[in-house]
Amino acid sequence: MIRLRRPATAAALTLAAVATAVLGLAGPASAHVTVNPTEAKQGGYGRFAFRVPNESDTASTTKVEVNLPENAPVGSVSTMPVPGWTVTVEKRKVDPPIDVHGSQLTEAVSKLTWTAAPNGGVKPGEFQEFPVSMGPLPQTDRMVFKVLQTYSDGNISRWIEEPTPGGEEPENPAPVLTLTAASASASPVASAPAAAADDDDDDADTGAATAFGVAGLVAGLAGLVLGGLAFLRTRREPAAKS
Repeated sequence: MIRLRRPATAAALTLAAVATAVLGLAGPASAHVTVNPTEAKQGGYGRFAFRVPNESDTASTTKVEVNLPENAPVGSVSTMPVPGWTVTVEKRKVDPPIDVHGSQLTEAVSKLTWTAAPNGGVKPGEFQEFPVSMGPLPQTDRMVFKVLQTYSDGNISRWIEEPTPGGEEPENPAPVLTLTAASASASPVASAPAAAADDDDDDADTGAATAFGVAGLVAGLAGLVLGGLAFLRTRREPAAKS
């Protein structure tokens, strides 16, 4: 006996078509260079890492160039050693000078370049982080770092496009560090009356407790005196005749 296959229903065909379309469009998201964390406080110091993924299937990343923004200079920039990599630091003149803890700095770091050792680098399917310490962070809304990523086959990925707030992400976005205003600390003058009020409340509570204690002591002594007088009076009175 030959069994005939049941023809697919319209609903099944529709579901299969949708699934094919979704799976066909859902390819791996394009990874790009980022800075982590992505947010910090203005005027503060922080440790940040430039995370560099390798997007090539055949070549390794052998050089990473990070350009610091000219419109947001930073007074202090230091790097952390990365095994298998060397780093060079380039500086530029800044005018007006940068005030760092009372010192006027006329130079600021403009570019950091990490170069891999021979036969080294970021292999396909891997990523590498390049940590830096920066501060004090400038009084601006954000810092945009334009990055060049060089591969062993000579190709260069240019992560240099500035994202537009509220707009779509560019094809080759630059890493962005968002800076927020530091929270204002409580004013000593404003907190003084509150502290004084607390002291007054404590004094009032202490005075009330003391007053109640004295009143209790006086009442106790009065009770003892009256009890003693009553006892003496009963001793002196003659017993009643029957």
